[in-house]
Formats: sequence, C-alpha cells, structure tokens
Amino acid sequence: MITRRAVVLGAATALAAPRVLDAQPVGRPPRVSIYASTRTWSDAIRQSLLERGWVEGRTIVFEWYTGEDSHAHIAEHQSTSPASVLVVGGPHRVRAAMKVAATTPLIALDLESDPVASGFVKTLARPGGNVSGIWMDQPEIAGKQIQFLREALPRLNRLGVLWDDRIGQLQFAQVQAVCRASNLSLHQAPLRTADEVDSAMKRLLADRPHGIILLTAPVISNALPRIAELTQQARLPAISPFSTFPGFGGLMAYGPDFPAMWRQIGGYVDRVLKGASAGDLPVERPSKFTLAVNLKAAKILGLTLPQPFVLRADEVIQ
Repeated sequence: MITRRAVVLGAATALAAPRVLDAQPVGRPPRVSIYASTRTWSDAIRQSLLERGWVEGRTIVFEWYTGEDSHAHIAEHQSTSPASVLVVGGPHRVRAAMKVAATTPLIALDLESDPVASGFVKTLARPGGNVSGIWMDQPEIAGKQIQFLREALPRLNRLGVLWDDRIGQLQFAQVQAVCRASNLSLHQAPLRTADEVDSAMKRLLADRPHGIILLTAPVISNALPRIAELTQQARLPAISPFSTFPGFGGLMAYGPDFPAMWRQIGGYVDRVLKGASAGDLPVERPSKFTLAVNLKAAKILGLTLPQPFVLRADEVIQ
C-alpha cells in the first residue's frame, strides 16, 4: 500500500526564493519528491532544508511517497507531478527512478549496493549523469554486528540471518566469511515482503539458532515491530542495523545514524536546487554509526549484558 503526503501552501516570491534550477517555472517553488519506506527518518530532509533558509510552501514543496511498493509508482507520479529533485531510498527505488528520470536530479540513499558496480554512478568522486547521494557499501558492518552479538552472547555458535536475498548479497557474503572464520554455523531465511515475516521467522527458528542478525533492507525496516515481537516470544537475541529496533523490543542495534544520513541528503538537495549538478557531487558515506541496547529486552531473554559493553552504547533502554 502506498500513501502520499503532499504539502503545497502557496507560491514563492521571487525576492524570497533562493536561486533554483534554471528549468523551474517562474513563480512556482521547486518540488522535492521523496520515496522511502517510511517518513520516520526521511523527515530529517525537510528539517535540514528549512534550517538552510528554505520556506516550506513558499520557496520549496515536499512530497512523500511511502510504502513497500512505492518504487512501482515513480513513473506514474512523475508523469503527472514532475519533481525538481527526486530523493529515493534503497536500490529498488534508485533503479526505478533512473528509468524515468534521465535528466531530473536524483539523490539516493542506498545501504545495500556498490554504486559503481551497480551502474548507478561512474565513479565515487565524479558520479556523472544525474545521480549522486549516500551509499553505505560497507558490508563489513555485518561483521561488527556479529562481534557485538557474540559479546552479549558468548555461547553463540549457531547464527541465523534474516535478509532480502534480492539486494543483500554483499552483506550476506561478509556474514558467511565471518562465520567461516569464527566457526559459526550459519542459517538463513530470505524475506522479501512484510507478509512473509512470520513464515520466514518460523523457518529460521526451525534451525534453532542461538541468535540472529538482521541485514539492511527496506522490507526489514518496515517489519521491525513484528520481528522484535517474534524474537521476544522465541527468547532469541537479535541485532539489527536499524536504531529503532531496541525501541520495539529487540535486544540491540548497530548501524548508521539514519536521521544524520537523511540530513546529509538534505545537503545534496540544497546544493542541487541552488544550481549544482548532481553528477558533480561526490558520493558520500554515512558519517556516524551508533550502538543501542535494550536492557529490558535482555532481562526478558535471560541475558546479563557485560557492563563494559553497555557503557559503550550510544543509547540504553532501561
């Protein structure tokens, strides 16, 4: 299901507006269309741009298109309500946007892909074309997550992995390498839609893992509340790259600071609307990573987290 939230409050005045793309019709504020799984973090784009002097409804208009299948509607939306800048989260949306926006600046936030190998950009320093943004492209984050899970659960020797096998190959390969080096038995369950969460977890639990790691994927981000609930029911320690996971009842999270990344995206949009070419803006990496732990969840799971480990956490839920 897709929801659309648009804010159009009025026309821009020529004196108040920053200098924007030459193609922008006179008297109409630039339109920023944002395609993401949810608006939870992506609203940081809006805050970032307002802090840079843009005035919502007068000098800029934001549109949010959210939902698992939002990438399937990009062509339809852009044919009826073309954007000045497209902001897209995840590789599915990047590919869909590139098919319909050959010249519209496209700013991406993608945690799964190698942007050069995937053909999204020519080089990291000079992307070329109309695409740039933030790519994590750091599959080693999965190794760090396994390290944290082992610190919390020293007896770990059977590891489960929940992932989207269409886009998570780089991270999964890293998990496989870490498991081989650490003599961990690896068990995995692909997850492609939110409707499959219960069945995927059932398959995973049948292998009796001691703990599980969640890889980055829009579908997993959307399903975090249910995944957290199921891990508690199964008394199964789990770590996620998404910082909201402990708040839903999961044990811990380690990954990029999502609000900070979306604020970085706001910086790209600001530069493009002021005349920069997206293809001239270097690809960036996430600037900050955070560790969050849920001590209440640990108690439910029968775990006592080592105090030095808890003290290293950026966020602790009591």
